[in-house]
Amino acid sequence: MKNLIIVESPAKARTIKNFLGKDYEVIASKGHIRDLPKYTLGIEIQDKHFIPKYMVDKDHTKIVEEIQKLAKKAKTTYIATDEDREGEAIGYHITQTLGLPSEDFPRIVFHEITKNAIQNALKSPRTIDMDKVNAQQARRLLDRIVGFKLSNLISS
Repeated sequence: MKNLIIVESPAKARTIKNFLGKDYEVIASKGHIRDLPKYTLGIEIQDKHFIPKYMVDKDHTKIVEEIQKLAKKAKTTYIATDEDREGEAIGYHITQTLGLPSEDFPRIVFHEITKNAIQNALKSPRTIDMDKVNAQQARRLLDRIVGFKLSNLISS
């Protein structure tokens, strides 16, 4: 049984795979795998709470299926998306498509793509930073609400 590492970039995935060898499978999410629907607001407002209605983008359906298949067989699934709030949100959404709480997935971070940096990151995983995820989500919802309402106003 191999360990699985999920990154954002296919080029990064190939490089990391070469560093780690046969005990690891490395796959790229190719960025955001879930988002708000394209043609509707996609946000439910209940009792002053904004509830996003995320869905897997049709362009990412196959990669999500592949990630799910590999994660089921993996000994451990590591989230290794970028450390910024977008990367943190991508990692969170990956965990959600796998159907387990984000706390169940070790989160690794590295600032250079070297064998030493990857191995050190694997020695000290953390959890997904929900403050960054929530910051990204708040910005995304605000963009959607303002953009969706303004585009209707402008097209009238």
